Amino acid sequence: MADLNAVLTSLPAGGGEFKLQRLTIGIFRNDQPTHRFSLGSDKSENIPLKADQGWILPPGATGICTYDVPLDVMMVEVAPRVLSEVGMEDPETVAPVVGDIDPLTFELAMGAETFNKGGTLYRETMHRALAVRLSNILETTENRLQIEDVRLRRVVDYIHDNLAEDLTLQSMADLAAMSGYHFSRAFKAATGKSPLQYVIAERIALAKVLLKTTSLTVSDICYRTGYNDVSRFGQHFKRATGTTPARFRAQ
Repeated sequence: MADLNAVLTSLPAGGGEFKLQRLTIGIFRNDQPTHRFSLGSDKSENIPLKADQGWILPPGATGICTYDVPLDVMMVEVAPRVLSEVGMEDPETVAPVVGDIDPLTFELAMGAETFNKGGTLYRETMHRALAVRLSNILETTENRLQIEDVRLRRVVDYIHDNLAEDLTLQSMADLAAMSGYHFSRAFKAATGKSPLQYVIAERIALAKVLLKTTSLTVSDICYRTGYNDVSRFGQHFKRATGTTPARFRAQ
């Protein structure tokens, strides 16, 4: 099988049991108000999904997916080798995602069928870009268990969705309904990073993907990842990667 299989397909109403061999992204292209889903169980529940929502499931996942109207869906399967190259050694531990797909993952997944037709260098670069993004946004079941407080999980989701915005400690603490002091302590205990360290790491991860997969200038990427100062962006990027944004892009 190829490193990344991608196909946009139309399926009749019905669905049924599934068993996945690879980490798989499924993006629905039409509304499914009566979508029913289960994972590792024969008892499904109604989980309505709209167009552009879907799921990301680990290899080995089994369950049931049924729907009452024909389904248009983009299916993208990622090979373990590609995930291993970006540090995801055990994709079986990925915590499933059902519902919203983050915007960058959505764009890369929806473009997968097209970039599979490109030249070798372009194709491999895009494969890696998607794998990097998945590695950055997907939690393992172990990490998910560590963030048991729904208030902190709400903040983590907020950070991922708003990396280009002004993310202040106070705004995150307010979202968690905690004081700044208690929020900082709780967040670091759950993630291993301070809120600022976590935001910087996520911004640099996004910048790396944009550098490899778009023709945006370094300045544009700086602003799209929440920095107002190109020099400061460059300092943070070099500290995290050991090289400058321009050199990283050329590698």
